[in-house]
Amino acid sequence: MIEDIDTLTTRLHDAGYLADEGTSTAAWVAWRTQRPLFCEGEPGVGKTALAQAMATVLGRELVRLQCYEGIDAAQALYDWDYPRQLLHVRASAAAGDVTDAKALESGLWTRRFLLERPLLRALQVPSVLLIDEIDRADDEFEAFLLELLADFTVSIPEFGVVRAEVPPLVILTSNRTRDVHDALKRRCYYHWLPHPGIEREVAIVRSRVPEATQAVAEGVARIVGALREVDLLKPPGVSESIDWATTLVAIGAGEIDVETAARTLGAVLKYHEDQEAVLPRLGELVAGSV
Repeated sequence: MIEDIDTLTTRLHDAGYLADEGTSTAAWVAWRTQRPLFCEGEPGVGKTALAQAMATVLGRELVRLQCYEGIDAAQALYDWDYPRQLLHVRASAAAGDVTDAKALESGLWTRRFLLERPLLRALQVPSVLLIDEIDRADDEFEAFLLELLADFTVSIPEFGVVRAEVPPLVILTSNRTRDVHDALKRRCYYHWLPHPGIEREVAIVRSRVPEATQAVAEGVARIVGALREVDLLKPPGVSESIDWATTLVAIGAGEIDVETAARTLGAVLKYHEDQEAVLPRLGELVAGSV
């Protein structure tokens, strides 16, 4: 049992997720009230990792639905395995077992031929349902989700009604590439995930990359923090900090100097234009991290 917010914070820490007070509170409220949690923030701040950690803490299956432009209900909920149904009909015909056409037809619309997509899977097992990057989907898919999240029930015409015995903990994430409709946000508990402060980012890096020295962890956190203040196409998130620390450990660096930073900049900056903008200031950034 998770008795309170402090206990959840500790459990998340044990699962490798160093949540601040606001994030722990949001996750606690969502779990206790069975409301979806809408997490918004810049890429790489730990929105997806929160869902993964909550699945570990609650001992539930993580079911992930990755949203993209053009996704629809059939791709997210269920589909029928038409090739297997056809093979079943042909096999029955070859065996001479087609005397009862009605029974043969009804046998085609059973769980045996039902293809579970993430949303249907989440209704059938105790789960944490991660609906990732909902801002990439369109308004019609949002409306469909709103209906599904209202009672965690779906009606399949050929099969019947599927209702969640244990409602999933739903976590939606958005990178804010577009505004999500207010109706969906109102259904959820909203939480903005900011970039962490220097001390917490150092702790996160040390937790995720324990081989990194304290000097590397502090240098990464301070330089990345400074890079977020620069006008870049893609400011680095916590995931880039972890990637950079991992890269530095891989090349055997015990600290960060200008040459090492320049050689490994591809771990933290993913656009050539951003690297070109930062290289002239790299000495200043490294000096400021000491």
